[in-house]
Parts: sequence; C-alpha cells; structure tokens
Amino acid sequence: MSRDLRSVWFWLTLAALVVLAVFLLYPLGRVLIGSLGRDGASGWAQVAADPKYLQAVINTVVLGTVVTLGALLIGVPLAWFTARHDFPGKGFVAILPLITLVVPEVIAAQTWLMMVGNNGLVTRWLGGLGITLPSFYGWLGLITVMTFTYYTYVYIGTLAAIRGFDVQLEEAAMSLGTTPAASRWKVMLPVVLPSVLASALLVFTLVVGNFAVAMVLSNRVPLLSVLTYQATVSEVGSDPTLQSTLASISVALVMIVLFLQRRIVSRSRREVVQGRGAPAVRLAGWRGALLGAAAAAVVMVSLLPVVSIVVGAFTQARGPVMRWGQWTTANLERVFTRAPDPLINTLTYASIATVIGITLSVLISYLVVKKRNRLTPVLDYVSALPLALSGTVIGIGLVMSFNSGWLPLAGTGAIIVLAYVVRRLPFGTRNASSTLYNIPDSIEEASISLGVAPVPTFFKVVLPLMLPAIVAAAVLTWTTTVAELSASIVVYSGGRETMPIQIFRLIDSGLMAQASAYGLLLITVIVVPIALATRVFRIDLFASRS
Repeated sequence: MSRDLRSVWFWLTLAALVVLAVFLLYPLGRVLIGSLGRDGASGWAQVAADPKYLQAVINTVVLGTVVTLGALLIGVPLAWFTARHDFPGKGFVAILPLITLVVPEVIAAQTWLMMVGNNGLVTRWLGGLGITLPSFYGWLGLITVMTFTYYTYVYIGTLAAIRGFDVQLEEAAMSLGTTPAASRWKVMLPVVLPSVLASALLVFTLVVGNFAVAMVLSNRVPLLSVLTYQATVSEVGSDPTLQSTLASISVALVMIVLFLQRRIVSRSRREVVQGRGAPAVRLAGWRGALLGAAAAAVVMVSLLPVVSIVVGAFTQARGPVMRWGQWTTANLERVFTRAPDPLINTLTYASIATVIGITLSVLISYLVVKKRNRLTPVLDYVSALPLALSGTVIGIGLVMSFNSGWLPLAGTGAIIVLAYVVRRLPFGTRNASSTLYNIPDSIEEASISLGVAPVPTFFKVVLPLMLPAIVAAAVLTWTTTVAELSASIVVYSGGRETMPIQIFRLIDSGLMAQASAYGLLLITVIVVPIALATRVFRIDLFASRS
C-alpha cells in the first residue's frame, strides 16, 4: 500500500473515483434512497397499490422479450448467410452497423409514423385503394420499430463470432463421420452461443430503458420508461418519491438481466484459438436471388428512416397535414433562420461533452489497463456502470442531486453536458482500452529508462500510439451524444432544447415536416464526422470497439 501512495497514478485513480462518486454514484444513490419516500410514505407502497404500475412492468418485460426474439430471428440468420455465403447484393449488408449509429431512435419512430401512421404516406395510398391498415400506435408500432432498430446488435455480435470461429473444428467433426448440420450444431453453436446470448440480453436491456420510441408509440400501453418520465414531469418541485421508485425498478430489471447474462455466458464460454475462417460459398440461381432479395428487403426497411426524413424535410405541410408530392425548402429555411437554437445548443453541448468525456475516458482506461493498483478494479467497474442505467434514470439522479445545494446546475447548460458525459463515458473507455492492451509495456519502460518521467512518457509515447483509437472513440461518442434524448429531456430547461428534444416536441405536436427538417440536419451532423473518420483518416470505427 505504501508503494501505491508514492505513485502519482494512484492519486490520479483516487481523483477519478472521487469524480465518478460525485457525478455518478451519488445521483444513483439519491434515486434509490428517494424511493423510500419521506415521513414513511414509501414509493414502493404507492406502486404496489396501483395496478397500472405492475401492468407497466409486465408490459415492459413482455415487450423486451418479444423484441429480443424478433431481433434474434432477423439478426442471426442474416449474420450466418453474410458470413458463410456470397449472394447478389451482399455488399449492401455492410451498411447495417452504420445505420444503427446514423438514425436516432426518435427519428426512427417519427419516420415509421410518416409512412404508416394515421396520416402516413402508405396509409393514405392504401386507403385510396380501400385497404385500411391497423393503427400503428401501441404494440404493433413498438414491436416493429424496436425490432428493426435493435436487430443490428444481434447481427454485429453474431457475425463477429461466426467469422472468428475456426472452420477446421467443423472439418474435423465431419471427418469423423458427422454430417455438416450436426457438426455445426454440436461444434460451432456452443462456441458462438455466448456471443448470441450476450447480444440478445443487450437488446433486452435497451428495450427496458428505451424512451424515445416508447414515448412516441406506446399510446395506451403503459410502459415503465413512459410512466417514469411522466412521474418526473408531474413531481417537479415536489417530493420525487414515485419517479425514484419507478427508476429503481428499471435499474433492478437491468441488473437482473445483466446478472443472468454473466451467469449464462460464463457457463457457456468456450475458449478457441483463432484459426481459419470458413470461405464464403457462392449462391447462384434462384437460391442466390431469393437470399439476395431477402437481404435487400431487410436493408431497405433499415434505410426507411433515412429516406423518409429526406422526403419529409422537403415536403410541404399545413400544420400536421403532409402534402405529399409538393416540395419546398421552407422547412429547412425555418431551422436556420427562425429557430436555430436547437442546432446551436446541440453542437455546443455535444462538443464540450465529447472533449471532457474523451479526456476522462483516456485517463481511466490508461489507469485500468497500464497502471493497475488497489483502486483500479473499482474504477473499472464504476466507469462501466452507465451501461446498466437508462438515460431517464441518469437524468433523474442528476436533477435530484444538483437541483440546489452546493452545486446548483439545474436550469443551466452544464447539467446537460454532465448528463452527456456520464451517459456516454463507457464508449470512450472501451475503445481506448482496446488499443492499450496492444501497446507493449516495454515501450514505456524503454522511455523511462532513458530518463523520461512516467507522466511525460505517457504524453510523448503512449498517447500518440492511442491516437487512432481516441479519434474513433471521439466520433462514436459524438454520434451517440448528439442523438441523446432520454437523459437530456429530463434535465433540460426552457431555451436549452437540443435537436432530439425539438424533434420529440414537434412529433408530439404532429408537425412532422418541421421535425423532418431537424431530423435531416441531425443525421447530417452525425454522418459528417463518420465520413471524415472512415474515408479521409481511414479509421475503422467498428474494429476499435471492444
């Protein structure tokens, strides 16, 4: 211990833990303690007394289960055929991971409504043919939008696992007389299954914490995230017992799922040395055409939000009525001339949050990977904690903690920046850590042996080697930060709206054309850094993830 006390890295670890304790653990603790209520009025008693809250929990679990199954049914076969076969249009499937980053969830919900909502383009067209579509609000819309939003997580995880599987194991099984199907079932499946299960459980946790799609499409279906937000709005300035209780239930659900994920993955894990991947089999004729058509259909559905946003941004509208086929630039002109504040706020808050977040992420990852001490395991766990928390829970905790007192941040832009930093901190730490594991300690040791102190060695030797990963982490942090809604909508105040918040408000008012203009601008703000990183600087954003 005395050796640790003499190290500057130990004190930096302690400082990082203090920062996370103040801005992450303390707000989370306020949420959990707040559920106990005041004067004996427990929030748990309120929840137990009203059946709608129990129904909301059941609905949330059912929705998470159904969406997860749907994501598996789409993502796993698509990953298998992409990894093991060549077919017409296969190249288009490569854009699927990018779409997940490019299209914010609030825009995905909006664009589906523009197509098949009550006044949607497809709804009106089919109505003219005498065909009436069922309402897209409620279970149908929730399941459809979330499934096509989250299946890419299953696709990416399964694809990586299949491509990393050593095909020689399959070949060895078949050489012993096992059929190809049986060898895949008995040999490949046990190796790939942990990645599939991990991706599936990730989808479930994302559904539980989803706010944007749930708020726009839930209608009369009570969901935990929607009731939590409604309780937050109704309890502003009063005793926040109910919102704390509902937020605590959300945390408990996610923690239970993460616990199950650890148990299942640890029991199913197989260690296989990286070997030769299976060559892709070319599919021709009707089988190739059919598979290509199926993959193209999935891609087209995934691209629907982007296409709809572009069309909607240039479509004339009178109030909530979209005049399809009549074009105008007035929607975009209004964004730049009459209502530019959401754009300015988004760029300002996201820029500051990205710089602060990446700086903190690089420091934490370096301490955890390269300068381990008694405190770094705790730092590693705490820095990853936001992955298990929904944005709504983080926002509620920050408002409860910094509404007044020694650090009154409520009503300022600083609390929005703080919400961004806390929410997206794991993105930076995971990307930076992946590179640090590949930097040999001998490089640092050689620099120190030549008389350069440890801290200058970090800046002169390690930091330049980390630069590609830092840029990738910064781009990924930026793209997810500018699209953030669930935390920012809880902490923002009047005049500090960001583009996702403005889009959400316009959708709630039925002004789809104006929402599309902001949506197109938001997608542009997300796409430009990605294009610069991948095309100009040749940085593989997805390979940098760990």
